[in-house]
Amino acid sequence: MNSVRDRSKLVPLVFQPLPLGRIHPSGWLLKQLRIQADGLSGHLDEFWPDIADSGWIGGQAGGWERGPYWLDGVVPLAFLLDDEELKAKVQRWMEYILSHQQDDGWLGPIRGGDRCQPYDPWPAFVILKVMTQYQEATGDIRVIPAMKKFLRKLDVLLEQKPLFEWGRSRWADLVLSIHWLYSRMPESWLLDLAAKAREQGYDWRAHFAEFRFQGKVKKQECDQTTHVVNNAMAIKQPGVWFRQSWDQADRDAVAQVIETLDTYHGQVTGLFTGDEHYGGKNPSQGTELCAVVEYMFSLETLVSILGEVNLADRLESIAFNALPATFKPDMWAHQYDQQANQVLCKLSEDRIYTSNGPGANIFGLEPNYGCCTANMHQGWPKFASHLWMGTADGSAELAEVGGLVAIAYAPCRVTAEIAGEPIGIDVHTDYPFSDSLQMTIRADHPVRFPLYLRIPLWAESAEVRVENDNLAIAEAGTFHCIKREWSGSTAVSLRLPMRVHTPRRYHDGISIKRGPLVYSLRIGEDWRLIGGQPPHGDWEVYPTTPWNYALQVDADHPQSSIAFEARPIGDCPFSPDGAPILARVMGRRVPEWTLEHNAAGPLPESPVRSSEPLEELVLIPYGCTNLRVTEFPTLG
Repeated sequence: MNSVRDRSKLVPLVFQPLPLGRIHPSGWLLKQLRIQADGLSGHLDEFWPDIADSGWIGGQAGGWERGPYWLDGVVPLAFLLDDEELKAKVQRWMEYILSHQQDDGWLGPIRGGDRCQPYDPWPAFVILKVMTQYQEATGDIRVIPAMKKFLRKLDVLLEQKPLFEWGRSRWADLVLSIHWLYSRMPESWLLDLAAKAREQGYDWRAHFAEFRFQGKVKKQECDQTTHVVNNAMAIKQPGVWFRQSWDQADRDAVAQVIETLDTYHGQVTGLFTGDEHYGGKNPSQGTELCAVVEYMFSLETLVSILGEVNLADRLESIAFNALPATFKPDMWAHQYDQQANQVLCKLSEDRIYTSNGPGANIFGLEPNYGCCTANMHQGWPKFASHLWMGTADGSAELAEVGGLVAIAYAPCRVTAEIAGEPIGIDVHTDYPFSDSLQMTIRADHPVRFPLYLRIPLWAESAEVRVENDNLAIAEAGTFHCIKREWSGSTAVSLRLPMRVHTPRRYHDGISIKRGPLVYSLRIGEDWRLIGGQPPHGDWEVYPTTPWNYALQVDADHPQSSIAFEARPIGDCPFSPDGAPILARVMGRRVPEWTLEHNAAGPLPESPVRSSEPLEELVLIPYGCTNLRVTEFPTLG
């Protein structure tokens, strides 16, 4: 950070996100993105009216948030895969949006639908995020002038009609795009507009400083401030504003926001409950899919601003556990709500949810409400596009970077320019299903730069080796720096030891974690089609095997109680049959632990007693499950 505060400028980013197109997925990640493109994400525009006939492209369906939401995930998906068909779809949308900008600068329909107010800026916040990604991927010279023209219109509009409803809650998303534009066009009125949005927006920092919602909220308490997606987006708000305020209290507030949500509503995956409002810590409460992908984006944003390892650790936890678990493995159906203890997915008039409807946890095209159908697409692509970042000593538009930083780990290829030289990094790994990574750094001509490798907080005694040099032990919770001259092809290996942890959870139960993965009981499944037309049908899922077990685990030495077994990674690793790792543990059924409100009842207080036979249980990664138990009582 600059030693002297210059409030006419922004606090420099710690890490610079690489422009879309610089990271190329490979291995299992490429397969996962291909599954997504072959599922709902790549085909919604062909049959779902809210996208196929969107007002954003001149159609008769709604012109509010759903079109921009879909684009916000499909733009990075198309360019990550370099998929010509998807890119053509993106191009069609962007051509229409850019060529139909209103004369006064407004982007998109003036009224999004019959129930929408005219000149609602919230959907435009999303389209601005879309435009920043599209500009980085294509270099389209029309994007920056179009953004500037819109923001001039918005500046005037907010004097007459201050932010309201969703825009008031989600103002940080607007500021993020304003700051992106300011880094390319440093005009002071942009920061004034950002300040205006902050003044009119909801004060999330104050909300969490005096947090009132310390358990499951009642229906009469539900409003914008208890809404799970608003909260997931708000996690980044103090960090985003810190760049402009230079106020250390804003920076510090990020940790306090996350800790508060963990304390009162946290789940073992790194999420917090909200179905659709704060739900407490009971693992049978749900979390809306929109909150999953927005929490991930908040973390991706915050890592670049703050440069903290724990944020990237949580990003991986959500990406490898909660994200895939809320989709049907072929990604042709999704849930509105997922539960950590999810033993039944059915239409339920008698239900546990705070405010959601009977179909909230079925797998379908549009369960409960269509916002997640539109917004779910950004999860995997934005994770892939944030795997690596640059150090912030490169140019503002990242024609070059000063060094490269591994933020999260998955198989990929990275391209960048450093000191005028093209650099490539190939990452070969089965992580998170394996603890080892092999990287090849390529430079045609000698160039000196730092390479930073994230060492997770859980990775004690991590091992780093460059070529045949001596093995280095990297400190957990740091970005391990390798600074040297790189020339030709250089091999770097990294091993992140994955030890078993059994964190205490609800009612003194436990969960099982190893590395970034959470493990859940594998439950037999009976899928029943209840509506729609496959492949995008609506499905209930019923258990075919028991689920109400307590575990026999030595909490002080869990590795002695749990045996792990690796299997080859197939074409669909995030599925019950394709799970690349099994965990075997002993347990007994607890007959009194039964269904309540068509969900697993609250965990019995641990320790519990059971006279049922001791059985060997099979656990698989949370992200590979559709039905599961993740928080268990323990045997006395």
